Amino acid sequence: MESFKPTETKPSIRPDAPGSLTKPSTTDQIIQEYIAPVWESVRNYLAKVPDYIGEWFAHPSNKKFLTTLGLIVGSIITVKVILAVLDAINDLPLISPLMQLIGLIYSAWFIYRYLWKASNRQELLTEIEALRAQIFGEEPRNI
Repeated sequence: MESFKPTETKPSIRPDAPGSLTKPSTTDQIIQEYIAPVWESVRNYLAKVPDYIGEWFAHPSNKKFLTTLGLIVGSIITVKVILAVLDAINDLPLISPLMQLIGLIYSAWFIYRYLWKASNRQELLTEIEALRAQIFGEEPRNI
C-alpha cells in the first residue's frame, strides 16, 4: 500500500500579474467604489420626493381626506383654545362663582319656561323638530 505524502509547494507571488497581490484600498477608492453609487441613488430619489408629494396632494381622492383631516385638526385646536380660555376665566377670583350662579339661574328659568307644563313641553318639542328639519333639510313632522 502506498502512503500519502503531502508535497510542499511554495506559492508563487508575482507582483506584475493582476490579482496576485492586492494593494490595500485607500479611502478614496472605497468612496468611489461603494459609497458614491449609493449616495447618487439616494440623491436622485430625494430629488423626486417633492414631485411625489405634489402628485399625492393633487390626486382627487386625497382632497376629501385632506379636507376631513383639516376639519378634525381645526376642531381639536378650537376645542383646546376654548378650554384654555374657560380655564383662564375660571382662575379669576369671583368669576367662577358668578358663572355658577348664572348657570343655576338659567337652568331654573329653562325648567320653568319649557318643562313645568305640558303645553310648554309641546312647544319645546315643536321648536326642536323645526330646528332638526332646518339642519337636515326635511319637512317638520307633526307631534
